[in-house]
Amino acid sequence: MEELYVSWSEYYQKIERIAVNIYQSGWEFNQIVCIAKGGLRVGDVLCRLFQRPLAILSASSYTGPDNRVRGRIKFSRHLTMTADNLGSRVLLVDDLVDSGVSLQEAINWLQSHYPDRIQDIKTAVLWYKACSAIAPDYYVDYLPDSPWIHQPFEFYEQTTPVELAAKYERL
Repeated sequence: MEELYVSWSEYYQKIERIAVNIYQSGWEFNQIVCIAKGGLRVGDVLCRLFQRPLAILSASSYTGPDNRVRGRIKFSRHLTMTADNLGSRVLLVDDLVDSGVSLQEAINWLQSHYPDRIQDIKTAVLWYKACSAIAPDYYVDYLPDSPWIHQPFEFYEQTTPVELAAKYERL
């Protein structure tokens, strides 16, 4: 499998580019929902730029060595949000769409939990892999070879607080 390595700088540039794509589309939304964990940083930056409330839908599906084994997706029971009500025009964000299962199931989850509230949902990701069964409304990079993406925060999945403490004791 081909692999793609992304730096912090590249990562945040992609978030800025997705913001520009959404802005230039002219689509008006009043709520951002991010799929956590991967969509947290994307959702955080977009809610600050667009000044829209952020809700978090926690999901888990990857396990195994280096979190590379895709299993059955599991969602939290509730959205985490500070607004009293979910907005009616939702921008659903994640870092990438791989198989498309997480994105499609998140749409289904939102529609089943808020059937009378949501009027429209659009999706935004940084990377859209060709192997996905769903096409996002907004994306930055289309990846026809569907590589494994090494994101900059993976470092924290492969280190421990003990290792960090040792690092800073040497400084």
